[in-house]
Amino acid sequence: MKKEKLNQKLNIAILIVITMVVLFFSLKDDFDAVIEQILTANPFWLFVSFFLMASYFFLRSIDFFKLIQRVVPEYTLKKSIKLTITTQFFNAVTPFATGGQPFQVYMLKKNGVRIPEATNIIIQNFILYQIALVILGCVALIANYFCHFYKEIEILKNLVTIGFIMNFLVIVGLFVISFGRKINRKLLHFVIHILTKLRLIKDSEAKKKQWESYFNRFHKGAKVLISDKKYFISAVGRNILALICLYLVPLTVIYSMGDYTSINGIETIITSAYVMLIGSFVPIPGGTGGLEYGYVAFFGNFLGGSTLKASMLIWRFFTYYLGMFAGAITLNMKGKK
Repeated sequence: MKKEKLNQKLNIAILIVITMVVLFFSLKDDFDAVIEQILTANPFWLFVSFFLMASYFFLRSIDFFKLIQRVVPEYTLKKSIKLTITTQFFNAVTPFATGGQPFQVYMLKKNGVRIPEATNIIIQNFILYQIALVILGCVALIANYFCHFYKEIEILKNLVTIGFIMNFLVIVGLFVISFGRKINRKLLHFVIHILTKLRLIKDSEAKKKQWESYFNRFHKGAKVLISDKKYFISAVGRNILALICLYLVPLTVIYSMGDYTSINGIETIITSAYVMLIGSFVPIPGGTGGLEYGYVAFFGNFLGGSTLKASMLIWRFFTYYLGMFAGAITLNMKGKK
């Protein structure tokens, strides 16, 4: 427990340092102009930005709720929304947003969901999200191939390609885990054999039976997800809609600064997809540094000067810090319990 707390504090410290560096480079050249644009931003469009983020969290909560309700029928949408928001804090302070899933498993267990089933639910939910992410990434890559929105900069091209490949491989890996019964069995036996040799496991046969039982439930749940084509398509559709809400936030932020002509909705969605592809493999809490660089690099093809930097800072607040703060507040509302 002490080690986990130390790691969390270290992650937060890294996040603070990198955030300070980002702020320094964003404000050092035209501090007054950037601050003025932030302070004079149109409240209406800022509210629309908030509404888009709320819609994103709500849509993500619906799929989570539907998956949980298959196991625990009495589970409510309200609980799902609270869990989704609280998870944002753990995602925000851990590299690759890896802290949220263990917390979700813990909370689902407290609500009567067994650990294997809770893990199954979380991975299924993640599969649906990753499929939506890759679909929009594909659309963005194809659109840019024909329309040439961005300057041909080798490092950006390579970063986007790496991000797309990594997200695609994540889906492949999840499907292998979900449906590769033979591969999982061989891997399980190998790991248990090693742990037995290291004397970390005493009864290897009992462990094999226990974990094979977990995997059987897991495979069964994955098959149910894929076999229910109507639900599967609607769930992927909701995740795509949720991501579109997230990807449109830069547009409303730019509108709040009185710029209604530099970029349109389609261009914003495509550009945001590119930014997300870069940020998805940055090994720093919240992808801090990588996402800001991606935003300036890609949205810089449409905007410039203080508008670009101010919009980046407000966009980052809505898409990252807002969720982190809301999650921390929701978590602390539970008190010591």
